[in-house]
Amino acid sequence: MKLLLATRSDWALTLIRVSMGLVMFPHGAQKALGWFGGAGFSGTMELFTQKMGIPAPLAFMAIAAEFLGSLGLIFGGLTRVAAFGLLSTMLVAAFKVALPNGFFMNWFGNQKGEGLEFFILTFGLTLVSLVFGGGALSLDRWALRERKPSGSTAPIALAS
Repeated sequence: MKLLLATRSDWALTLIRVSMGLVMFPHGAQKALGWFGGAGFSGTMELFTQKMGIPAPLAFMAIAAEFLGSLGLIFGGLTRVAAFGLLSTMLVAAFKVALPNGFFMNWFGNQKGEGLEFFILTFGLTLVSLVFGGGALSLDRWALRERKPSGSTAPIALAS
């Protein structure tokens, strides 16, 4: 468990992790909760399974990875697990959705849709968190902190 939570005391890692988590949270909340104009859990499950042909267990894992993974990155809890989940989900999304649209995000041209540029940034940022951990200000780092003894644990001798 220590290896999973281990991190450096680097503030840049915190900035990368929190930024990625904040960018991904609205996307995960759209899918899981229907916030920000999203379809919610049942609507997203229907889209993934019936229209995109993704098996239900994998669709569920993608929704959970995007929503819970974003929270994990924001707070730095189980950072590597969160980063792996998001990296995996975004890899599938890049190939299933974005690859046909080319490199650029192009909402106004003839070929509307997301290109690969967003996903390349996602890969880079989540890979940093996956390899190096959550950084200086993370729940992972807090969980591994050295605890100082609060006092003697020896039994108290009563004087007679």
